[in-house]
Amino acid sequence: MFPSCPPPDMGDDGEHGTEPNLESWIAIEPIARAPDAEGPSQSADPPTFHESRFDIILRRQRTRPPDGSGLKHPLVPSSRFLNLSSDFEFAGWGSFTRLKLTPEDYIIGEERLQRIRRAMMLGQWMGSALPGTAVLGGIFYTVPAVVAVSGVYSPISLFIATLTLFLWRPIMEELASAFPISGAPYSYLLNVSRKSLALFGAALLLLDFASTAVLSAATASAYVAGEVDLPFPVFVGAALVLAIFALVSLTGIKESSRIAAVVLACHVATMAALGIAASVHWARSGNAQLRGNWKDGAMSSGAAVARQVFNGFCLGMLGLTGVECTPSYAGRVKSGRFPLVLRNLHLPAIFLNTLMITLVFATIPLQTVLSGANVLSVLAEMSAGPWLRKWIVVDATVVLCGGVLTGILSACELFEQLALDRILPQVFLNVLPLSDAPYISILAITALNAVFYASAGASVAVVSKMFSLVWLIVMGLFPLSLLLLRFNRGRVPREHSTSLSVIALTLVLTTVVFAGVVAIDPSTAGYFAAYLIGVLLVFGATQNQVRLLRAVYWAYDQYPALHRWRASGAWGRALVRVMARLRQQPVCVLAKTDEINHLLHMLLYVRDNEETSCVKLVHFCDPEHGVPSELEANAKSAYFFLSFHPSIYIPFCASWMLAHLSCAETPVLDEAFPEITIDLIIVQGTFTPANVASLAHRLQIPQSLMFMSCPGPWFAHPVAEFGTRIISL
Repeated sequence: MFPSCPPPDMGDDGEHGTEPNLESWIAIEPIARAPDAEGPSQSADPPTFHESRFDIILRRQRTRPPDGSGLKHPLVPSSRFLNLSSDFEFAGWGSFTRLKLTPEDYIIGEERLQRIRRAMMLGQWMGSALPGTAVLGGIFYTVPAVVAVSGVYSPISLFIATLTLFLWRPIMEELASAFPISGAPYSYLLNVSRKSLALFGAALLLLDFASTAVLSAATASAYVAGEVDLPFPVFVGAALVLAIFALVSLTGIKESSRIAAVVLACHVATMAALGIAASVHWARSGNAQLRGNWKDGAMSSGAAVARQVFNGFCLGMLGLTGVECTPSYAGRVKSGRFPLVLRNLHLPAIFLNTLMITLVFATIPLQTVLSGANVLSVLAEMSAGPWLRKWIVVDATVVLCGGVLTGILSACELFEQLALDRILPQVFLNVLPLSDAPYISILAITALNAVFYASAGASVAVVSKMFSLVWLIVMGLFPLSLLLLRFNRGRVPREHSTSLSVIALTLVLTTVVFAGVVAIDPSTAGYFAAYLIGVLLVFGATQNQVRLLRAVYWAYDQYPALHRWRASGAWGRALVRVMARLRQQPVCVLAKTDEINHLLHMLLYVRDNEETSCVKLVHFCDPEHGVPSELEANAKSAYFFLSFHPSIYIPFCASWMLAHLSCAETPVLDEAFPEITIDLIIVQGTFTPANVASLAHRLQIPQSLMFMSCPGPWFAHPVAEFGTRIISL
């Protein structure tokens, strides 16, 4: 049996109603009237809609036992299990409670709200520092990848590639103004679509973080190996870097904006010194080397030139890696500063990538560039001597190792959010007692990094191409999220508006570039598909634990002989208990109105996206307006409603039910979902972020599992301050 979830501790303010149960169907026929009685006249014609309100009652009359027992018996058995009674599918009757929050609840709620507000304290410069090390540090692995496929046309390819961010910037700005929350694009998809699509985004983000860590470690090891003779192969050095920074993460050392700002400032100073030295060297030596490289690498036909430029453009998108992480920090950036953060990252990326690759071809022979050498360190030595080369190697090592740490910690934050959303087991929230490091998450991402690097044959080229595919699809999730936002959550207030043609062009560009990267090396698509399917299978299994356990029990249930064995029977009973325990975890639905179609849509979302049999339907009672008249009635229900398919009959059923609920005491949704216990809670107070946080503390439900409808343009509070999920229009 799936026991009903226990009601919260209401103290002296709780009152649980005992609504009458329905026990039998009443015949569908007009009510007999005396000849002289007032009312509609008798005729052979069916009653009008108005007359039917009084003459026809389409519901069973049943008395619910005062102790909450009794089942929601359908006429047709709803269980597919042969050896379980109907109790198994019954979640229990819901309750009605009036709740008054305590002063302690208000204090804790206000503290949670202030923590959210204090987190949004980064200005444009400190906000740019967090992803800036990845955006501007990507040049160390972008230049070799682009040169390998584009040759002397690399400066053109890389310049065009960096310009494409002008398409993404307005899209990211609009999304961030609508949802200034962390975890994008997973959090965007979670608020504008079904949870399954959000899981797809989470899988891509995890692969992106793993690719960032592995590629940064491999490139750092290659840079060091290019300068000194290591006593072990390069791939061993990369593995050591990954292991060392996994240990560093276990110590609890976390990335901060100040540390990132220092690293970024040193990197910018290093690149400025290299740019000045190489430019002076170019001015002194003239254009002879540039002309020689152009002569050696120029293609003879226009088609070949276009092909090389296009290939370089596709891989040149790597020059913008790190930008996809920027919206993840949107919840920590001051209001109105996020567009400036994107600008501060984009414009230097255009200048740095284009300038450095041009200086490389103006200074270094083409054969040296194509040989796979550390071209930036070679550029430094030819421009100013060994001292600058050593400086570049140190800078590359520090920045790239910072990328490893960023990838690990970003993955840990993603794991934490997935655990709060009950996609991953709660064990991912466990931390070490001294350092508060999420050791399970760190071990999981380290294992994924090791599998990823080993399966790629420890090849930096394969990892780079794989990274480009993952990065492209992650970037494609932003215009997709904005389209879904416009369609499904169009009422959300936001400061920016992007042209629909820009969104469409961005999606088309993403598709074209993805096809181009696959065409360069088709095997990359195989790696990508294998990793993505593997991660999705894991996420799908953890998200659908009850469904998988039900499938296992169904298979066990098909063999009656197994039930006669003592050990097998105990195993079956244990399986039932596990399913019941998993479904007892409650979620909260914040209801604004008593409209039955609105409540139905929200509960259908919960049924389809959350594995729970316990729903707290909460309405904040505004003293000025009071409780909606039909909310209590609509929270419970006439069972006949299940006989209509919601997608076809919702408009008819909603109007019919609203017309009839006033003349009957039988309420609406509790019987419509026999597998879910629906507890109605009326909270005294207004709907504010502080009160929602207070309620979350009182009910012991994470705010990430509290669901609300889409706010309108004149909503008085920022969406980010609620910490809840938007699940309806």
